[in-house]
Amino acid sequence: MNPTIDLLKAHRSIRKFTDQQVDDETLTAVIAAAQCAATSHFVQAYTVIRVRDMTKRQALATLAGPQAWVARAPVFLVFCADLNRLEVACGMQATTMEKGWAEQFVTATVDVALLAQNVLIVAESLGMGGVYIGGIRNDPQTVCNLLEIPDLAYPVFGMCLGWPAHDPPPKPRLPVDAVLFTDRYPQRHDPDKLAAYDRTTNHYFMNRDSNLKDEAWTHQMADLMGRVIRPHMKAFLEKKGFFLK
Repeated sequence: MNPTIDLLKAHRSIRKFTDQQVDDETLTAVIAAAQCAATSHFVQAYTVIRVRDMTKRQALATLAGPQAWVARAPVFLVFCADLNRLEVACGMQATTMEKGWAEQFVTATVDVALLAQNVLIVAESLGMGGVYIGGIRNDPQTVCNLLEIPDLAYPVFGMCLGWPAHDPPPKPRLPVDAVLFTDRYPQRHDPDKLAAYDRTTNHYFMNRDSNLKDEAWTHQMADLMGRVIRPHMKAFLEKKGFFLK
């Protein structure tokens, strides 16, 4: 329909990169464009850390999975939801910042997610590719120790960026009529639509270039939702000063 739609629909996760580096000017331009993302109340409650130190990179790659591409990608970014800059702003105006409210946690987390999505879209528009790394939340305290992330900030996810060395097909998403409804929430999510989507995703998994598996979306979700993942996050966030009230 137009180049923007084509770009968005062509998204796929890139985990293999060429040796070509991403220069500082390009990365700065990507971040600057990404900052035009919407931000609740103009708070811009985020900080991005580019990790260049290879010892730190390897440590992050190990705790995230291991995920070797964290160490190998030309660029690795850690996206932090961050209230510290706002506390400084309050201090400059002789105001004491309210802390620990759940809404602040939601606002900062949404803000950094919107920023990061823009980063990836802008990078893809330049011919780069990347992949989100939620695995850094496997051990968020170690990430904070490595990168000296203070209280009132937490690492939400990482992102590998670089020039693609492979061309995997886009992963099929749920059909629009399974996620878009009018005027009210659906009385139930239609199992027939999910069964049809299972056939689509099974065909994808069985015919992609690597990691073939006889599986489908509901199988994956039943496995994921049937177990506890990262139970340490609530205590970690409370320790960092988030989500206390």
